[in-house]
Amino acid sequence: MPGKNILIGIGSTLKGDDGIGTIVAQSFSNPGWISFPSETMPENFLGKVRKEKPKLVVLIDAADMGLEPGSLRLLGKENLSSAVVGTHGLPLKHLVKELEAFANEVVFIGVQPDKMLIGEELSQVVAAVKEKLVSIVKERRWNEIELLT
Repeated sequence: MPGKNILIGIGSTLKGDDGIGTIVAQSFSNPGWISFPSETMPENFLGKVRKEKPKLVVLIDAADMGLEPGSLRLLGKENLSSAVVGTHGLPLKHLVKELEAFANEVVFIGVQPDKMLIGEELSQVVAAVKEKLVSIVKERRWNEIELLT
């Protein structure tokens, strides 16, 4: 029987808007969900995720999509190499492929950053979408987010 749904927040909280995924995951709590604030090493959580046999995995990370800061987009594997910013131990398209092997559905939400400087906090515009992201995930409303083309 499939387990809980999983949220994986990605990004360094030491680099301004890069930390939006991790910050969302840190504040996320919802029955039927497990939240992993993975910082820059989401692949370190693959074993835990696999053990849960999730129906759904949602990933959130900063992504440079050439949009207005704070914009949200759904990203497919084909967009991950070019859009996702920051340093990750495993390329995120490989992480998504691995997750798809044991999760029924994988959703990747990208957030357009404004500033990603070491020592900075979230910019106001990106911080303003934090609660919106929490609500979208809790209510499974990612279909309201445009797909990055």
